[in-house]
Amino acid sequence: MSKIHVTTTVNGDETEFLCDPRETLLDVLRDRLALTGAKEGCGTGDCGACSVTIDGRLMCSCLVLGVEAEGKSIGTVEGIAEGEELDPLQQKFIEYAALQCGICTPGILVATKALLAKNPDPTETEVRYWLAGNLCRCTGYDKIIRAVMDTAADLRGAS
Repeated sequence: MSKIHVTTTVNGDETEFLCDPRETLLDVLRDRLALTGAKEGCGTGDCGACSVTIDGRLMCSCLVLGVEAEGKSIGTVEGIAEGEELDPLQQKFIEYAALQCGICTPGILVATKALLAKNPDPTETEVRYWLAGNLCRCTGYDKIIRAVMDTAADLRGAS
């Protein structure tokens, strides 16, 4: 099968790649573009470890074909920090020890950034519902929720 040429934007940078029409966006990101932050936890869209944004919409990259990225804007965990400067959300995850093994962390960070862009003042219940598609087998979620709530308060200047 012949490869398809795709032009897209990833983390603000215009990017081109060739991929098999059956290849997932997750595989393209990891294998063709060397963006290994998104993880394959399940391959069925159930765990959220591969979460990315596509034109601002949160998606599981294991459920999207690479060719579907044509003309789209993709956001990955690698695009959250500003160079060496961590995003406030990343800082809070460290401060609250809201990560352990790291498999789920990139997807949770991407999902949370999408939530805070949509709703800068979420309730704890809204955060829990928003992150319901991101499974974590290590932390128990409380530290994650506290880190998200504190980040939201800081970004609003409400601390």
